[in-house]
Amino acid sequence: MPRLFSALSVPEDIAGALSLLRGGLPGARWMEPADYHITLRFIGDIDEPTARDIDETLAEIHRRAFDVTIEGLDSFGGARPRAIIARVTPTALLAELQADLERRCRRAGLAPETRKFTPHVTLARLRDASPLDVADYLATRSAPRSISFAVDHFVLMSARASVGGGPYITEAVYPLI
Repeated sequence: MPRLFSALSVPEDIAGALSLLRGGLPGARWMEPADYHITLRFIGDIDEPTARDIDETLAEIHRRAFDVTIEGLDSFGGARPRAIIARVTPTALLAELQADLERRCRRAGLAPETRKFTPHVTLARLRDASPLDVADYLATRSAPRSISFAVDHFVLMSARASVGGGPYITEAVYPLI
């Protein structure tokens, strides 16, 4: 059964710039730059017929292309940090694409996503990282200012069963107009 999710790809040059932020944080497992993405909708472990249905419904999406901007670094998890992320500036076009994906996934029989959509690129997964170390890391690093890139497609990706994700495989590409 494939573990699927829809996402925006991060271009190689942007991934390269973000990869310069790797290192210097005990307990961090840094993502490979080739695996950087912005998850739009986690789909999960599904059977092949459902995967085909998802692919068909995503292919029907006709939305405008738009720009994405990385606005800084942050962490998820609060007192028990679990990830270092690059924040993505929320925009109306990004939110509309994500909402369309959510509606279509529900119509295809998937349970509603319970987490609030917070656009980001995961840079590292954290295991037993101290909140103080994470705060120190964030205080001494900053994402390059105003990293923007054009988005002219979104993708359906799969992940092998593993802890923490990756490597990811692009299963389908859907153009934006």
